[in-house]
Amino acid sequence: MYYRYVLKELRHHRHRTLVNVLGIAVGIALFVSINAVSTAYQKAVSLPFKNLGADLVVQRAEKRAVDSSLPAPSMRGIRLPFSNQILSSHDLEKLDAVPGVDAMAASLLLWEFDRGGFRTIMGVDLNQPSLGPVKVKEWLAKGRFPNGKGEVVLEKHYAKFHQLQLGDQTIIGGLSFNVVGLLEIKEGSQIASANIYLPLADAQALMEKNTGGVNLVYLRLKNPSLLNETKTHIIQNLPGVSVTSSDSFLEVMGGVSRISDQFALVVSLVALGGAVFLIIKTMIGNLVERSQEIGILKAVGWTGFDVQKQLIGEVFLQSLLGGVGGILAGYLISYLLGYLSIPVSTPWEVNLLPAFAKDKAASAQTIRLPVSMSAGLITASLSLSLAAGGLASYFMGRRMAKMKPVDILRRL
Repeated sequence: MYYRYVLKELRHHRHRTLVNVLGIAVGIALFVSINAVSTAYQKAVSLPFKNLGADLVVQRAEKRAVDSSLPAPSMRGIRLPFSNQILSSHDLEKLDAVPGVDAMAASLLLWEFDRGGFRTIMGVDLNQPSLGPVKVKEWLAKGRFPNGKGEVVLEKHYAKFHQLQLGDQTIIGGLSFNVVGLLEIKEGSQIASANIYLPLADAQALMEKNTGGVNLVYLRLKNPSLLNETKTHIIQNLPGVSVTSSDSFLEVMGGVSRISDQFALVVSLVALGGAVFLIIKTMIGNLVERSQEIGILKAVGWTGFDVQKQLIGEVFLQSLLGGVGGILAGYLISYLLGYLSIPVSTPWEVNLLPAFAKDKAASAQTIRLPVSMSAGLITASLSLSLAAGGLASYFMGRRMAKMKPVDILRRL
């Protein structure tokens, strides 16, 4: 292969070269950006669980949630949420014995209705520092996390609204608590978002019937790929409980998530296929235009194999340039799309607000797309670009094999 001739030929036909390089770059850019955004979408809906270090959340709804004929409970004072009733010690033993569970943490979520309005209270287990709502201590803006009785941490917007600061006293369920910290909920952590956080024992003491119970259990699995099997096992062995995972968020979000998950690769491959088809057609057309040149090369001693190697070199270089350009363009598009925000809907059973019932299905929180470029995506994109060039080379080789130098030279 004559490398200097390859470069001279590409420079001489720079407009044709530019069209081919841009064609590949456009296809690769679409492939990169579509797949990067699809992956970011999946990451976005998994953020609520990732930020808590959990794979599953287990709850039990009150009977009225499934039987509307039962009388409505009192909405005064402190009460359990509709979808978070007490899980018995027997339930906890069964959950702890579920195959594949690596760690388990329990919390107690309470609602309080009083003259000052409504607020959510989360009692966290300090003995499991890396799982469940206790991880909000990593998001402290001021102060510290409670380490003793009678201490609470407040969400900073709630504290600002009620004009509470570090060292102030706040009344919860008729009891006085000292504010020792303020925190800001991390983006995408709506299933752990409460107004007040305190030790689990203090939260249990707020209930009229102090059962020492919990109503939220967070599970981390040894092998996340067995998530669906674990969910099925829990539902079969603990009748009446609900098991929520990141898949539940995708189900609530409906068609958009399914399209993103199932068709992103197909759409990007179709875009790339269209670019490859355009490139092959353009290059074969160029081959016809260069027929006189090829005839002269063969007449001066070049073999068909020499000519084919030369054409392959040109196509390879164009494919490489197009692939690198497409990856850079795809990265730029993905980077800009990372500034977009999307609503991540919350299944009603893990929504902490009482205003949402089954018929309203979900609430939504807007978060930025966590777009990033993986080494695997870059490798796949560059491989596809070179494969497109190889395909074009194959069809050009077949077309060139049918070209006879004698016939070409007769037309000169």
